[in-house]
Amino acid sequence: MVARDRRLWGPFRTLEGMRMRPTLSWTSTEEPPPGTTDLEPVAEALRGGGVLVLSGAGISTESGIPDYRGEGGSLSRHTPMTYQDFTADAGARRRYWARSHLGWRTFGRARPNAGHRAVAAFGRQGLLAGVITQNVDGLHQAAGSQDVVDLHGRLDRVVCLSCGSFSPRRELAHRLEAANEGFAPVASSMNPDGDADLTDEQVGDFRVVPCAACGGVLKPDVVFFGEAVPPRRVEHCRTLVRGARTLLVLGSSLTVMSGLRFVRQAAGAGTPVLIVNRDATRGDRHAVTRIALPLGSALTAAAARLGVPVHADATAGPA
Repeated sequence: MVARDRRLWGPFRTLEGMRMRPTLSWTSTEEPPPGTTDLEPVAEALRGGGVLVLSGAGISTESGIPDYRGEGGSLSRHTPMTYQDFTADAGARRRYWARSHLGWRTFGRARPNAGHRAVAAFGRQGLLAGVITQNVDGLHQAAGSQDVVDLHGRLDRVVCLSCGSFSPRRELAHRLEAANEGFAPVASSMNPDGDADLTDEQVGDFRVVPCAACGGVLKPDVVFFGEAVPPRRVEHCRTLVRGARTLLVLGSSLTVMSGLRFVRQAAGAGTPVLIVNRDATRGDRHAVTRIALPLGSALTAAAARLGVPVHADATAGPA
């Protein structure tokens, strides 16, 4: 995520040189396969081991972090920041950091829920081939999961787009507090990326602080909409998919290609794909089945069926 590796101050482009805009929504052009409430396919896959988990925003909703596209999802009221807008517009960066600074106070206190704890329990029992998460909240790790691939990065870390140095988000939060004493607007809602909804009037003249090392522009170490996931990270995930016996998708609509490509890869190789998501997803036609149940209770029930103990306690979130 260093400036020299990307065309930082121009529009985001693909490797082919074409401008790319983010996929924010998806509408099925065919009748989606019906969901089921039968957990046995998930339990059976876990019994066999080698399950690769791919999680999305839906696994964190029970921790108080909203999703993008589910019922009441944030995209119904909010257009997320794009990489192009963030890098090209100082005013957009000011609005982003004002909203993100406020949202971090809530986002950073989020705790793992039953779904995160169940995934960690499956990992402790040696049933998983790994965990890939599209979330930026760090809650899988807080629940005890090991070797998690943060596909879209982590919100608890900040990167300088000029010198490439990294720093903890908590340090930036302290610096922003000092630079914006008394900044405490009331947000109407919070979004999955920790971005609180504020009006331009509430943002006001919020002061953005530069990189402490070089004075450059700071960005959260996350992949924005319209930005490419680092190629090495993608290839690592592809390697995990190749080695998995089953791909288990938890709480993702699979609208964006960053996650859907792994479902297509698995299905193309004959690896069974199971999806636990209450709503239809863009990957349903590639799946053996979709279990339409709330994640926390479904995964806890699957753990009980397998006799896997799920720890009730967990550490705090990324803050």
